[in-house]
Parts: sequence; C-alpha cells; structure tokens
Amino acid sequence: MFLGTYTPRLDEKGRVILPAKFREELSAGLVLTRGQERCLYVFSAQEFQRVYEQMRSAPLSSKQARDYIRVFLSGASDEQPDKQGRVTIPQALRDYAGLGKDLTVIGAGARAEIWDSAVWNSYLEEQEQQFSQTDEEVIPGLL
Repeated sequence: MFLGTYTPRLDEKGRVILPAKFREELSAGLVLTRGQERCLYVFSAQEFQRVYEQMRSAPLSSKQARDYIRVFLSGASDEQPDKQGRVTIPQALRDYAGLGKDLTVIGAGARAEIWDSAVWNSYLEEQEQQFSQTDEEVIPGLL
C-alpha cells in the first residue's frame, strides 16, 4: 500500500527519484498514466493489470466508459526504475500534469500520484475544508 507525502525534484532529463518506501513495490515495473485532477497515477505493473481487467468489464455501449478508457490507456507508459530508483516521466505526461521541477508524490493506497507541488498544495488547501466536513455517506463505515 502506498502511503505518505514526499517532495522529490524532477531532474533535467525528466526523471524523478521514487520514494524509498515505494521502490520495492515498483521494482518489477510500473505504469504511469493520466490521473484525474491533472496528476499522474503510478501503478505497480501487477496493480495496473488488475485495473485494466476491471476496465475490460465495462460495456462497450457506454460512451463514458469508452472515453475514460481511451484517455486512461492512451496516456499509459510502462517504465522500469533504474538502480537509483529513478523513473523517466515521458514529456507528454509531464505536459498533461503541468510538472515543474518541484514535485509532490503521494501515496493513495493501491497507487501513488505525482503532482506539481504548487498544484498539489492548492488542491490540498481546497480539499482540507471539505475533508473535515465529510460525512459517513461518502465513505460508508469509515468513521
């Protein structure tokens, strides 16, 4: 499970050093793809396969499902971390997420997310107010 918040920098070659706590889970390979709210999702290869299998069960007659799957999979890139735990983020994905030098990598359970730090900080500020007002109906049985 991916947990926590980390603040690595993007190097001049478009690489990011993965948080040490994430490296073992991602050592066999990972998939980067477009996430919602203009971040990047980072899945282990195994988890990405599971997500893909769920997508395959979506009805082809659903335009919304087709659109989501197209955007999600067309942006996917399988990557292999190097010995230092660095991963290259393809230019198209850096552009999609508006990534600058300062990044925030967060654990989001079954996936990690990569955000431009300024965008993450703005998003988090907006969401913290709503977070404190979340009721049980949003996530049943949580509290």
